[in-house]
Amino acid sequence: MGYDDEGRVLGAEITMVSRAGHSADLSGPVMTRALCHFDNAYWLPDVAMHGYCAKTNTQSNTAFRGFGGPQGAIAIENILDSIARALGKDALDVRRLNFYDQGQSTPYGQAVDDNVIRELVAELEATSDYRARRKAVNAFNASSPVLKRGLALTPVKFGISFNVKHFNQAGALVHVYTDGSILVNHGGTEMGQGLNTKVAQVVAHELGVPFESVRVTATDTHKIANTSATAASTGSDLNGKAAQDAARQIRERLAACAAALFGGETSAVRFAGGVVSVAGRSLPFAELATKARQERVQLWSDGFYATPGLSWNRETLQGRPFYYFAYGAAVSEVLLDTLTGEWRLLRADVLHDVGRSLNPAIDIGRSKAPSSRAWAG
Repeated sequence: MGYDDEGRVLGAEITMVSRAGHSADLSGPVMTRALCHFDNAYWLPDVAMHGYCAKTNTQSNTAFRGFGGPQGAIAIENILDSIARALGKDALDVRRLNFYDQGQSTPYGQAVDDNVIRELVAELEATSDYRARRKAVNAFNASSPVLKRGLALTPVKFGISFNVKHFNQAGALVHVYTDGSILVNHGGTEMGQGLNTKVAQVVAHELGVPFESVRVTATDTHKIANTSATAASTGSDLNGKAAQDAARQIRERLAACAAALFGGETSAVRFAGGVVSVAGRSLPFAELATKARQERVQLWSDGFYATPGLSWNRETLQGRPFYYFAYGAAVSEVLLDTLTGEWRLLRADVLHDVGRSLNPAIDIGRSKAPSSRAWAG
């Protein structure tokens, strides 16, 4: 790394080597994502990155959560810590000096045009009492020869989308029944992360019905074929948008039917709270569904979504592989026994930009931190 006296990075060259094991499996794509996350939240004006997947005489290794992103990010975080120590500065000050500014580009050529890392880190620094705790940690370490405390504020910028362009698509199927109930099937896999809940919420919102009216059935490729993996933090985005597309088509048919039956403009028909408002009158959603069936209106629809604006050149590793970036930061305080290496997490403060959360209870719960806060930017 090249850096100036303030700790500002001027240039970087890194070589990453992964232990693939005896077969390639997903090592190549994992390394690609690691390279795309070496910059993390920092602008690197001049950078050269090299990634190698090493064949070894061990079991074949595959991907796990993060898919290379944490491995790439932890490298630059370790480097910035080293720069801060060399200059005698607080590591947070060095990190802040190197944050992306709006519009600067990543090493792979994607503009960072949704950047909120400065505001997010400033809020976390204040709410976690970082500066006061830093002084307390230094005082503790000066008087404790064996047990030492460590404190770090670490940000993250994580790209949301698959690096493989054609994986960024999803389908869904929505049925409306004459009793007002709705059945949804989509291509995502519910594994305890709340995906089915979020997709049901999207459909309920689109059709203006209570959440309890919507039921999601288990994923089945007999219904939704050619599904992409539920991975890369895209499950809610892809499948939610596909289900929304299907529900919107049904809503538009129902609105046209209501306008034809009761008068008024199709665009003036409103769906909310399980009630449809049209031409000065209101009727239950189920009643309109029944009348629509009698008028031979299609009450089911398939939906599809393809993430827009993506491009990726596998040869040059340049393009726009991510639709957007997710931002977050954490302050972690640990206690370390320098004789045994045993350590304990004392406190963690986590702050994420979740935008307009589909379900805050799920999103806060998934942060899995002793002390966590969700932040909407």
